[in-house]
Amino acid sequence: MKLTTLLTGAAMALGLATTAMAQDKTKVGFVYVGPIGDGGWTHEHDKGRLAVEAEFGDKVETVYVESVAEGPDSERVMTQMALDGADLIFTTSFGYMDPTINVAKKFPNVKFEHATGYKQAENVATYSARFYEGRAIQGHIAGSMTKSNIIGYIGSYPIPEVIRGINSAFIHARKVNPDVQFKIVWAYTWFDPAKEADAAKVLIEQGADVVLQHTDSTAPQAAAQEAGNVITFGQASDMAQYAPLPRVSSIIDDWAPYYIARTKAVMDGTWTSGNTWDGIGAGMVGIGEISDAVPANIKAEALALKASLADGSYHAFTGPLKKQDGSDFLAEGEVADDGTLAGMNFYVEGIEGDIPQ
Repeated sequence: MKLTTLLTGAAMALGLATTAMAQDKTKVGFVYVGPIGDGGWTHEHDKGRLAVEAEFGDKVETVYVESVAEGPDSERVMTQMALDGADLIFTTSFGYMDPTINVAKKFPNVKFEHATGYKQAENVATYSARFYEGRAIQGHIAGSMTKSNIIGYIGSYPIPEVIRGINSAFIHARKVNPDVQFKIVWAYTWFDPAKEADAAKVLIEQGADVVLQHTDSTAPQAAAQEAGNVITFGQASDMAQYAPLPRVSSIIDDWAPYYIARTKAVMDGTWTSGNTWDGIGAGMVGIGEISDAVPANIKAEALALKASLADGSYHAFTGPLKKQDGSDFLAEGEVADDGTLAGMNFYVEGIEGDIPQ
């Protein structure tokens, strides 16, 4: 009888210890719009998730669901993550904004972080990177290297983030080459290799010898490589497998430090809602190696531009600038404020075509 009691007590103690260990583990969830093998946006977010595991070891458990459509299905995925015990959930696409807010209301003890959106709550923070700084550098290189003076741009959706990038690239391409024209194709997808390849081919057929993209796959790189004499830039990830041509540089999203810091804040009880919008200076936006296909003088200018953006001595949106309709945007030396940039819904002067509604 005493042996049975001792064994029962030991089993209970072991069970309680196991439960305590499980509770000590912080569970972090990630909701991805594309596959982790997309070579771009989702690939970089998943590198951030792996960095969290490497940083905290057995103190953390991470889970993810990939290729989650924006809309009702994302709400289902977030709800299930919360029900499964997630302490912190990162939702990594603009279209997850309202679903994140909806699910957060149902789970007030779970912390949520939404990428690229603007709606917050007591348990919902937002974060993004100043991709437009990288676009300025791409625009400078593109404007300097184009021979046809036609630069193609593959847009995903006509949201402020994408419009900012188009404007920034155009402004800096025009600074070095006043004859530059932009041709924009809207793919209406974040990740669809077939659509992205078709968009690139259309732009190349229209005379573009430089193609920029705000979509997530490497398909435009492959299409440009096949066409020959076309240069491209990696999007979100380095896409260095296409260097030195057609990919001559890239914008790299480095989410790891942010994901580690926010996970630690949940662990030590200091997490609060807020908005983070960092750029080249803070390291959230990286510029991939500029390949030897770029002439040395253009590379030097691009690196000088990067340095000035990083130290804050230059802002990518500095006047004088006008809007597409000819109205004033920024006076000489004036810099765009974050509110204007966050809600940007217009093209700058010189870009042809309308923004789809």
